[in-house]
Amino acid sequence: MYGNQNYGGYGGYAPGAAPGMGPTGVSPDVQQWFNTVDKDRSGQINWEELQGALINGQGKNFSESACKLMIGMFDRDKTGTIDVNEFQQLFTYINQWLAVFKNYDRDQSGHIEESELAQALQQMGFKFSPEFIKFLIAKSDLQHHKQISVDQFIVLCVQIQRFTEAFRVRDKELKGVITIAFEDFLSVAINCST
Repeated sequence: MYGNQNYGGYGGYAPGAAPGMGPTGVSPDVQQWFNTVDKDRSGQINWEELQGALINGQGKNFSESACKLMIGMFDRDKTGTIDVNEFQQLFTYINQWLAVFKNYDRDQSGHIEESELAQALQQMGFKFSPEFIKFLIAKSDLQHHKQISVDQFIVLCVQIQRFTEAFRVRDKELKGVITIAFEDFLSVAINCST
């Protein structure tokens, strides 16, 4: 979460850009956040700078793995950094995941427990067994509190989506079962986890 500020609702669009947008189509709010996060003034943000700006709802910065994952998702030129336009896409992406997370964090505790995670994943189209939900939380929750924070939730959901897409590509007959060569399996595992 970017501080405690809410963003959104910029109204209709003017020719060429949304109202209040700069010439590159970047929201002034996003540009201001980018400038704040870009500590070295390089015009690029790396995972460490991003981590310094993101708080997970439990008063802690997002994890290294979450920040690296998100930078990697939006880093089109594969430099390990994102520019202001990529940051705007990331900003929107994070806020979308925050909305999903908050919808299931019913007690506003800053974390999701087993039943809440099961409901969230079911709404996304996944029906997992209670044992598998416990497994997902155990793998995500390094503190063993049987709950996950928003950054852990984002990483988990992105990984599930990536693995699901890789599975669907290989499940050409839509049987729900695939046969996979070992190297292909390793490629899927490595690509979906980074």
